[in-house]
Amino acid sequence: MGYKVAVVGATGNVGREILAILAERDFPADEVRALASENSVGREVSFGDDDVLKVEPLSGFDFRGIDLVLSSTGAKVSAEFAPRAAAAGAVVIDNSSQFRMDPDVPLVVPEVNPNALAGFGRRNIVANPNCATIQLAVALAPLHRIARIRRVVVATYQAVSGAGKEAMDELFTQTRAIYVNDPLQKENFTKQIAFNVIPHIDVFMDDGSTREEWKMAVETKKILDPKIKVTATCVRVPTFIGHAEAVNLEFERPLSAEDARAALRRAPGVSVVDHRADEGYVTPVECAGDDLVFVSRIRDDITVENGLSLWIVADNLRKGAALNAVQIAEALTKDHLRR
Repeated sequence: MGYKVAVVGATGNVGREILAILAERDFPADEVRALASENSVGREVSFGDDDVLKVEPLSGFDFRGIDLVLSSTGAKVSAEFAPRAAAAGAVVIDNSSQFRMDPDVPLVVPEVNPNALAGFGRRNIVANPNCATIQLAVALAPLHRIARIRRVVVATYQAVSGAGKEAMDELFTQTRAIYVNDPLQKENFTKQIAFNVIPHIDVFMDDGSTREEWKMAVETKKILDPKIKVTATCVRVPTFIGHAEAVNLEFERPLSAEDARAALRRAPGVSVVDHRADEGYVTPVECAGDDLVFVSRIRDDITVENGLSLWIVADNLRKGAALNAVQIAEALTKDHLRR
């Protein structure tokens, strides 16, 4: 007997990926419901190669009898519906930022801290981390276990899909406008995104950081270790899919590039592509559609004691969002939920 699953935000970039991945991985679902806002009600979304689901309204949906909710909505929507779904008996896996720092809500990357799922019952909600945090945590966890990370300095190069379908459309439209000499329209970004980079994701905070940078710091601490110091600069770049990160690490104990490379090769969910030659590394274009976190450019940093630098790339819609949510659901059904 399988599970009854609801996918919230089913018409968005991540919602569609969740449906595709549930089908790809043959998740044990007897029933899958697609939910979205009133504007999307009645639309059809694909579930696997053969099935089509009709979108139902999230507003007023009765979650009684639903076992798992995989949600990709904004924080305000999650704040409203997730507690209602949880109170009805469903376990909510939420992709928004709403519950990530709630001490009663596990923040989980299954390859890194699956044991945190034991606490899901406190609120019947599990939080999916920020997309950039997920790939960082997957790559850092095996290194932290053997040498203890003291400090992380990370600069991100984040694809426009992280800001939604309208942001992807804006990159396409602006790029075309430049080629045909049309006026550029800005709606989703503060500055031109085509042929440009923007060091500004989410709102600014009092200390000058953006909320995206704050998320990376506090979420990494919650997932890996509260003692780790993290500083981030998050940049939107004109690519459609795939986040990249340039990372500098300081460890408590010595860790050579060779030993780090070996540890990462053994780590679940990681692929090491690190050849000191032309094309011996992975870029965002190459990671699109893949489930793994790719690590390249692993090298010693001789400017600090016990320093290491590396380059991390992953598909932000898959491992950075949808796949991680489905992996959480798989771990829950394997170890915590019984039919």
